[in-house]
Amino acid sequence: MLHLTEKNFTAEINRSSIPVVVMFYARWCGKCAMMKPMIEELEKKYRGHTSFCEVEIDESTRLADEYGADIVPTFAFFQRGRCLGTMQGIIEDNVFERRLQKIFRNS
Repeated sequence: MLHLTEKNFTAEINRSSIPVVVMFYARWCGKCAMMKPMIEELEKKYRGHTSFCEVEIDESTRLADEYGADIVPTFAFFQRGRCLGTMQGIIEDNVFERRLQKIFRNS
């Protein structure tokens, strides 16, 4: 997963020709650690079709505030630089994947 910060976030999100999923996480967050392996598996499955990135909320507080990452993990879905939706907390893999497909199919 590409690590994004306040310095590279906008450029990476805007220049992506494919949809982007951003996981807002915290190093101290056990739930984030539980979700990361699922996201890494989805990253492999959707390689070339969807990009997966991460933002550490304590490192990039402005981004966390801007995208409502007051609960971690928070997942934000972007296409053509625009945020299409978010999900928060622990999400079952099949639910997450269905939501991912629905968000990007309807955009």
